[in-house]
Amino acid sequence: MNAPDLDKLLGMEVYATKTPGVGGTIKTSADDFIVEELLVDGSKASVSGVISSKVLGSTSQRQRYLLCSLVKHNWDTFTAVKNIAKSLNIDQAWVQFAGIKDAKALTAQHITIENTLIEDVAQIDVKDVQVHPIGYVREMLSLFYLLGNNFTITIKNLTAPRAVKNQIEQTTQEIISLGGIPNFFGHQRFGTSRPITHLVGKALIEGKFEEAALLFLAKPSEYEHPESRQARQELQKTSDFKHASQTFPKQLRYEKLMLTYLSEKPLDFIGAFQRLPPKLQALFVQAYQSYLFNRFLSGRIKCDLPLNTAQEGDFVVAIERTGLPLATAEKLVTPQNIDQVNEALKAGKMRVALPLFGLKQKLSNGIMGEVEQEILKEEGLEPENLQPNPLSRTSGRGSLRTTTAPLKNFALQTTNNIDSTTLSFMLLRGCYATIYLRELMKPSDPLNAGF
Repeated sequence: MNAPDLDKLLGMEVYATKTPGVGGTIKTSADDFIVEELLVDGSKASVSGVISSKVLGSTSQRQRYLLCSLVKHNWDTFTAVKNIAKSLNIDQAWVQFAGIKDAKALTAQHITIENTLIEDVAQIDVKDVQVHPIGYVREMLSLFYLLGNNFTITIKNLTAPRAVKNQIEQTTQEIISLGGIPNFFGHQRFGTSRPITHLVGKALIEGKFEEAALLFLAKPSEYEHPESRQARQELQKTSDFKHASQTFPKQLRYEKLMLTYLSEKPLDFIGAFQRLPPKLQALFVQAYQSYLFNRFLSGRIKCDLPLNTAQEGDFVVAIERTGLPLATAEKLVTPQNIDQVNEALKAGKMRVALPLFGLKQKLSNGIMGEVEQEILKEEGLEPENLQPNPLSRTSGRGSLRTTTAPLKNFALQTTNNIDSTTLSFMLLRGCYATIYLRELMKPSDPLNAGF
């Protein structure tokens, strides 16, 4: 089955499974997509608000950070955090989280708030956002503490509801035989309704800062809100940053931050990007690295190279006891070690990995290396010509990412509605539930399907 055009624009050129899709839609409402975060120590954030934390949060206010659970409904993480900080009258940087959660969803995750008391949290007043204090801790939260997420997802409007159970089970079994879900980066990494984040990142990597800014600010999409599209089209024609800063709709808050800066310094595009939160700055370059990874993985699948068996020239990475990959514990597969490596792969102690292309990350060797070199050539990238700059440095070093992601705790639940089904499962951090759903549903129109 051919992948839809939108997926191909994001580097997902193929499906890993050959079973037919069940169709349907996700995220018909935010309650159809529930995400609950797990930390490496076993703590779980629950959408019910019940505290299930194994972190030994102290009651002593001498600790610098207050650990809380954050439950949000229909909010993106950055905006929720911004409004929490505003409600507490503190700097947004004082509120830290481990992972970004889906916007159109009901999600629960952990956050730390710096120099804040438990009684202060009770004063937070943000619609559809709840913050539950757990206790004081010594360190702020970061990705290091994140294990993964539990998902409970309802698929509605199924095309063949009576056959859906068998089809989902067949696809899931095929995924397990492949070694796990193909570890593509999902649609939300790029912006489904306006997939330009990776294009901005490419321009930043190449040092084309004006091009990057105009892509982010002025490239319209037919799928975005008409008011936003019109504002971008006008800026595209006029290049009048001052006027745009006054006329851009308020929901384009990050664009307005950049436009306000460019109104005063119209040639300082680096400075304009640096007005954005650091994590958002990093997302642009990461999105282009993600796009290239998707293309590399698509190329591997198209060449019929296995995802869970190493070939000469492949990279492999070690696996921690938690199941998380150790990207820093890498090994290049050679004729001398290939048998030993494949034994470790069968035992679950290693996984095959592909490059997240960057300033410091080498390409694979062997057949996979040839695939990667051809893709970089198509992209017009010469690794030796790339130079670090103030923005590509934000997240441009590169690393490795496994070809597959293990699917854990899968369960298919029955519902009263014949045209819908609910499933639950757990994925490790950095892995996308929508990629599993993509293989199950195989939507011809990802946007209309809720992706």
